[in-house]
Amino acid sequence: MDNRDEVREFLTSRRARIAPEQAGLPSGSRRRVPGLRRSEVATLADVSVDYYGKLERGNLAGVSPAVLEAVARALQLDDVERAHLLHLAQAQEGSDTLARPRRRPGGSRRALPKSLQWTLDAITAGPACVVNGRLDVVAANQLARAFFSDLYNDGVKPPNMARFQFLDPAARRFYPDWDLIADMTVDVLRIEAGRNPHDKDLHDLVGELSTRSDAFRTRWGSHNVRRHGTGTKRFHHPVVGDLTVAWHGSAVDDEPDLTLLIYTAEPGSPSEEALRLLASWSTSRDGASPTHPL
Repeated sequence: MDNRDEVREFLTSRRARIAPEQAGLPSGSRRRVPGLRRSEVATLADVSVDYYGKLERGNLAGVSPAVLEAVARALQLDDVERAHLLHLAQAQEGSDTLARPRRRPGGSRRALPKSLQWTLDAITAGPACVVNGRLDVVAANQLARAFFSDLYNDGVKPPNMARFQFLDPAARRFYPDWDLIADMTVDVLRIEAGRNPHDKDLHDLVGELSTRSDAFRTRWGSHNVRRHGTGTKRFHHPVVGDLTVAWHGSAVDDEPDLTLLIYTAEPGSPSEEALRLLASWSTSRDGASPTHPL
């Protein structure tokens, strides 16, 4: 799939956010659009205006790493945005100056090793799951399935965190900080789109969310990319109520597009007690809600 539209929109959105003063240039009084002009970016990157115009039209094929780095500096890209620009360049046919990430044909994947599920099942103190770049949940422990019960109840297989976030009304109850989680969700999908533009399932997901969710469509159009590896999130679970848990994501060996997510609560906190109660509820035979006061 052609990613020139993605390249064009990313570069123009990054250029538009930089005020001339931020780049050490006079602001002037005759600017009709926000941000830098193409000619100013070209000057800052030490390339011709025509050449930068070609890049901003979406053609990164054959562009050297040195030029990409110069453009990244001119546009004041952070480390994640710079990596995103490199991934966009790597994805274009004919660009053999950059190493391409190895992908299986057609996005196919071998079966997950049984030991990965064993590892998840051995984690009993908190929810643990494995997601791919599209945020499909491809494996989970019992507590994760109970924790994300609304996600599993929507009937979509595999369960997808992005679809739940933007299309299921239950998500706004589950995530007290819904807007923050929505931003993070789009960041993940945007990075994956740059890294793997030939993923048809990802294109279908983005198309569905763009069509059905104004909130997603607006965020997707901003072309922001940020990497999220650890942090703290607040949740409101339908069974055990409010929780605040720390989360950590790490890559799965030999599966670079899979991420292991582990959620833990502060020892001795009400959130830890809530997770224990949820674990007890999830293993109960009748599945009845607990009567423990929270």
